[in-house]
Amino acid sequence: MSKSYLTPKSVGGLTELRTREKVDEVAGKICKVVIPIKKEYYVGQGKSLAICTLSSLDLLEKISQTPFVMGRVAIVGRLLSENKGIDAIVKFAAEHPDLSRLILCGKEVKGHKAGQALLSLAANGTDNDGRIIGALGSYPTLRMPSDVINAFRRRVVVEDLIGTTDIDRIVHLVA
Repeated sequence: MSKSYLTPKSVGGLTELRTREKVDEVAGKICKVVIPIKKEYYVGQGKSLAICTLSSLDLLEKISQTPFVMGRVAIVGRLLSENKGIDAIVKFAAEHPDLSRLILCGKEVKGHKAGQALLSLAANGTDNDGRIIGALGSYPTLRMPSDVINAFRRRVVVEDLIGTTDIDRIVHLVA
C-alpha cells in the first residue's frame, strides 16, 4: 500500500471541501430558523424495520399517527441530506443490530438526492475518502468508519419506493 501525501492540489481541494461543509452547516442552521420542522423522527415499538420518508414531512406525520405501523417499526424519519443524514441512518442501524429492512419512500430532496445516495450506498459502498460511489448529490461524503458502513450494507436491505407517498401502500408493505 502506498503512502498518501497532500499535494498543493489536494490541499486546495481539502480547503474547498471544508468551505463547502461550513456553508452547508450555516445553511442548515438558517433553514431550521426560517423553516422550522416539528420532528425529525418517531420511535416505534418494532425492531427490524425502519421507514425513511425523505422530504415528505406530511407522510412522516401520517405514519407517526398510524398505530399499526408504529407498532411494527423501530423508527420512522426523514432524510434531507446525502451526508449527515445518511451518517445518522448508518449510526442508528449500528446501534440497533436487529434492524434489517429500511423502506425508502416519499419525495426526493431536490439537489441533494439523498434517497438516490442511500440507494447508491447500499449498492456500491464508499471509496477510500468516504464518498458514496455512484451518488449524484453535491456532497455525498460520509464520516462513519468503513467497517460500520460495510456492516450496514451487509445487514440492512433498502427497499426503493422513492416517490411513493400513498400511506395505504406503505401500510401494506409493513404488514
